[in-house]
Amino acid sequence: MAGNANEMITLTGAEHEVDGSNLADVTAPGAEDLVVTNNSELSSYEATIGGRTAAGLVYTQVGGRIVLLATSVLPEFRGRGIAGRLIGAVLDELRTQGKTATVTCPFATAFVDAHPEYADVVRDAT
Repeated sequence: MAGNANEMITLTGAEHEVDGSNLADVTAPGAEDLVVTNNSELSSYEATIGGRTAAGLVYTQVGGRIVLLATSVLPEFRGRGIAGRLIGAVLDELRTQGKTATVTCPFATAFVDAHPEYADVVRDAT
């Protein structure tokens, strides 16, 4: 994986600080170009910047609940707060749709723990 700049890097809570100050609060260069879309064929929410895929959040759907499985960011986009912005955008969209999420991705779990404003969207896996 280490030599290919096109491979996604899966994030875990242990790899990044998630104290609430560097996820949603970070403004990435070119953040105004960040676009989040749902690629339902691949069961993945995708974040693009300037038309280039920067990050993805893989999910599965069980009834009206979305299970967020894994967050990945392309190496050249890491450290810019994109994963946190992607997760926040997905949770905002699910709230708008009246859906709930179960989070199994370690990075997304850490994000939600640091952002209690999403408590109404996130449900336990039970």
